[in-house]
Amino acid sequence: MYYRQMGKIPYKRHTMFKKEDGTLFREQVMGTRGFSGTQSILYHQFLPTEVVKSELVGSYLPEYEKQQSLKHRHFFTSKILKIGDAIKAREYLLGNQDLLIGTANVTEAMQSFYRNGDGDELLFIHCGSGKLETMYGTISYRSGDYLIIPIGTIYRLIPNENEVTKLLFVESFSQITTPRRYRNEYGQLLEHSPFCERDFRGPETLVTFNQKGEHEVLTKSRGFIHSHIIGHHPLDVVGWDGYLYPWAFNIEDFEPITGRVHQPPPVHQTFEGNNFVVCSFVPRLYDYHPESIPAPYYHSNVNSDELLYYVKGNFMSRKGIQEGSITLHPSGIPHGPHPGKIEASIGKKETLELAVMIDTFHPLRAVKEAGRLEDPAYMYSWIEKNE
Repeated sequence: MYYRQMGKIPYKRHTMFKKEDGTLFREQVMGTRGFSGTQSILYHQFLPTEVVKSELVGSYLPEYEKQQSLKHRHFFTSKILKIGDAIKAREYLLGNQDLLIGTANVTEAMQSFYRNGDGDELLFIHCGSGKLETMYGTISYRSGDYLIIPIGTIYRLIPNENEVTKLLFVESFSQITTPRRYRNEYGQLLEHSPFCERDFRGPETLVTFNQKGEHEVLTKSRGFIHSHIIGHHPLDVVGWDGYLYPWAFNIEDFEPITGRVHQPPPVHQTFEGNNFVVCSFVPRLYDYHPESIPAPYYHSNVNSDELLYYVKGNFMSRKGIQEGSITLHPSGIPHGPHPGKIEASIGKKETLELAVMIDTFHPLRAVKEAGRLEDPAYMYSWIEKNE
């Protein structure tokens, strides 16, 4: 990200910054990679280390199913009935050593605050609107937003009243950034990038709570959830500056890259983490070679698993897909369009599909509970039938 500043900060970092009563604001450096990565400096009303009580809640890591035969899989997330706040409603579906993936039906505001100390989080808002309150300030969100929340950020998600926020989440064990190939040596996005800095939205307002009193912060770290009761309101920051902060990007602002013939999936890449990428499939014109085939060719995922989350529209290479469907095409076997979809795509001028793709470079494993959401016939849906 690029440099931002909000609120009140001193002229020089690591120097005295006094309140009106002469006492000091408390400086906190939020840095990655041992002070050599991206960082921001925040100034608090109170000590960020003040903890009244600390308790272990339990492990949050899901239990995976036993190894099954290698197959393509299809999960209906519309069958998930769990509801609650943005943490309690999370339903883990797949994961590996690099990330955890799932969905949540958020029906209520978070009462406790939350931070992920194991890595960054990505929340894709399938539908709904509301606000993300963080120690860096507040971001309002709407359908189609990607919310990128850096490691260690204290936040809570508050959906608008009488509105359900359905989201796809990625809990990464690394930093999530824009693709390196779209940035120059100075970190600026290049002209051929499918988005630019104007499309990113950082915190809009910084609301400072100068309040004592006990508040709970649920912290994920080392594979466990910990409850920390602190002696003041967690959102007590009066100002900050730097390159590390939460931000939003709406999928509608992704500018698709097209060509005379079918373009490979990397042109849809939007974000990257350690051993995974996130891509956006958006409405776009099809290829314009006179003999082009708009549908993708059959291909083998030699080094990666491919997960697709279907948001809306008619995904032109698939049958039997619903809004909120997740398909998993694992490495080791080929995949591609369903029978008849290649022929049906010829001559088409555009697609109105909207989907999020996550490619992982270590195999994804399904959690035990995901089986109840599965379409068992999906692996055999490429059998051509004589009609």
